[in-house]
Amino acid sequence: MTMISDQWQGRTTDGDRHETSRRNARSVQTTVGWIFWDPGAVARYEARGLPGPLGYIASRGAPLAPAGPEALTAAFGSISSAGIALTFDLLKGNAVAFRELWKARDEAVDEGLRRYAPGIVDPLVEMGPALWSAVDRLPRLGRVLFGATLSMPRPRNPLLSGWHAVNAIREWRGDTHWAFVAAAGLTSAEASIVHNEWLGYEDDWLSKSRGQSEQEIAEGWNMLSRKGFAAERRLLPAALRLRQKLEDLTDELTALPWQLLGRDFSTRFAERLEPPCELLLARVDETAGPKYQPASRVRERYRDPEESAGS
Repeated sequence: MTMISDQWQGRTTDGDRHETSRRNARSVQTTVGWIFWDPGAVARYEARGLPGPLGYIASRGAPLAPAGPEALTAAFGSISSAGIALTFDLLKGNAVAFRELWKARDEAVDEGLRRYAPGIVDPLVEMGPALWSAVDRLPRLGRVLFGATLSMPRPRNPLLSGWHAVNAIREWRGDTHWAFVAAAGLTSAEASIVHNEWLGYEDDWLSKSRGQSEQEIAEGWNMLSRKGFAAERRLLPAALRLRQKLEDLTDELTALPWQLLGRDFSTRFAERLEPPCELLLARVDETAGPKYQPASRVRERYRDPEESAGS
């Protein structure tokens, strides 16, 4: 049975735990996500014959590569299925080649963290063993990419070990979120459209940034209209209410790692990682743009206009 740290007992409320989950999700996402557009990583991918976006797919998807492109498409949720298929074609489905991209990313992570956010090095080294202890106690059920990630060798390099522990927590949260999206009956295209407007981005920006085709986007809008979530290619409040509910459920159901680690550790994680993560987010602004990595951005919780009018 999974034991929760006694630091969360007593007067700690569910709201406290959920807020910790929400707060630390930003640092988890940022600690990992900056590498997706890092020129050091992209150069390594290109040296192995893959452009940056496909290198991201190969390096992140290496644990699931033996299962094939359809499995990876299911696990990635909103990433272009065509891009995933092309990655497999270029690498000829060779699992060893995927693992070489995983190693290339590790090299770029170690180099980039030390160069662009040196303040994150000591916290990841020091907190890594405790983070792995929590990761090893997280439930695998329904979390395929997380489970596959655990099959990869753990680095002996203490910085990379800490980074990979954070990455495992990120994949666990991602698998959990996509389970809620699937349970809500949304397709990949529909989910991207709803997420885009929930973020306040212009029409279909998020869908296009993830490589979805115009045909896929159009079908997503058609499906949302049939379900009563959109009209004339505009989302209705019900769609945004659903998206906020999915976010709240994700925060609630991914509080477990922080419960296992305890309140003091979780607070220390936030306080020590947030400053260097701001530097990593600035790096994303520079290498990709200020709309990328939305999970790292501070934003207001969606307020239903009907609820606001009645208050």
